[in-house]
Amino acid sequence: MANTPKGRRTEAAFLEAARTVFAEKGYFNTKISDIAAAAGRSAGSFYNYYDNKEELLEALLAQFSSEVQGTTARLHHKGDPYENIVEAVRAYWSSYRKYLPEMIGVFQMSMTDPEYARRWRRNRAAGVRSIVDGIVRARSEGYDPDLDTEVLASALVSTLESFCWVWMVGGGDEGVPAPDDETAIRTLAAIWYRTVFFNAPDPAQAVQDPAPDGGSGERQPARRAAAPARLS
Repeated sequence: MANTPKGRRTEAAFLEAARTVFAEKGYFNTKISDIAAAAGRSAGSFYNYYDNKEELLEALLAQFSSEVQGTTARLHHKGDPYENIVEAVRAYWSSYRKYLPEMIGVFQMSMTDPEYARRWRRNRAAGVRSIVDGIVRARSEGYDPDLDTEVLASALVSTLESFCWVWMVGGGDEGVPAPDDETAIRTLAAIWYRTVFFNAPDPAQAVQDPAPDGGSGERQPARRAAAPARLS
């Protein structure tokens, strides 16, 4: 039935209604009757398009994956590294907000379904690879945080994911004012930039500083200068 103009309109109504209800109730708490009511259609007509709620989620994820892959392909690692990171964070934040219902659905399903868990990891993998490329480039320019590249990239992706989930899904942190989009983006970008464009203390260059009282003093590690973080 989706091949007719009326059928396409009805299917689009179900998809948009599902996105609305998933964002409000979460995937697990949403019933097909909820989706049908939000779409202004009968629950019985739902089954003319989808066998179940999971099949509808698959249709939404197909749209989501297509756009996110296109966004990732447009990102680059050239020019000002800080602005590159801001661009990457802005794209992630905007995509997460735009596709919040899909993110809720796939995350909740990943906790119970092995196939969705694999899909969640594949979604993360693209971000991890992009950050790995950035870390390698930073190291070629003389920066070295002295951390495992892949683990660091994973940690940064996890920071982005968790922060987005807390503020877009979880209601934020108690006692912390909700950040506007620009504050959130710049904060995440600063964490990413200052972590990657940083040089860890070098024990081999530690110096002996005399103590004020003439004692033996403490060894203070010498730091190589890190690039300044531009926050505005």
